Amino acid sequence: MDHGLRPRQREFFIGFTKGEIERMEKLLRQSGEAVLAREFCQNMAKSFNRSAGRAGKPIVKWIQVQNWFQERMQELPNLSRDLQGVCPSTKASESKEIPKAHSKAEEKIPELSELEFEARSSKDGAWYDVDSFLGHRVVSVGETEVRVRFVGFGGEEDEWVNVKKAVRERSVPLENSECSSLKVGDHVLCLLEKRDQAIYYDAHIIEIHRRMHDIRGCRCLFFIRYNHDNSEEKVRLRRLCRRPIR
Repeated sequence: MDHGLRPRQREFFIGFTKGEIERMEKLLRQSGEAVLAREFCQNMAKSFNRSAGRAGKPIVKWIQVQNWFQERMQELPNLSRDLQGVCPSTKASESKEIPKAHSKAEEKIPELSELEFEARSSKDGAWYDVDSFLGHRVVSVGETEVRVRFVGFGGEEDEWVNVKKAVRERSVPLENSECSSLKVGDHVLCLLEKRDQAIYYDAHIIEIHRRMHDIRGCRCLFFIRYNHDNSEEKVRLRRLCRRPIR
């Protein structure tokens, strides 16, 4: 790594609950490297977001679960050796720990439901992970809309959104190594933290203050301007996600 610094102990997420951490610790001990599988982490994130303990808290993304497991495994160098011969398959772990998908009372669009998307809510203009696509329609102007269910929300929060304007592949949290690739003018997805909630909005970088990284990771400051209201804020890298190319 540049400057001979230790790998960053990245703050991937504002905070998992005590119960979530205990559950992940248990799964890591039981399943070893199997917990790093993408599908496994996706199901874990969905399970967390649907639980009562996460009500009112930021939504967990699957990549944040995977990053937690990766960092924890680095902290436990002897874990792989200790788990030899006792690691069940990913599918077996999922069947024990992850609840099954909700009832298919409403028809999903199969070609979309297997991919990962985020959609912009018309209620607050923020981007949320899509749990499932429940239907589609063509409106009078000839554009297609899909009915989405957001991760962590019930049917009462379902929305019809414009496919072209308000649906895209999920944004990816920026890694420490990507810090130097960011430049003024870049479009990002930024976590806006408020007293009672933390939600993601589109923004663009207007200024960067580069700082030497240390054991805590990236110490650079990014001045961003939110697209929805033109407000400005100074944030750290941990709150930024790279927007997908559309």
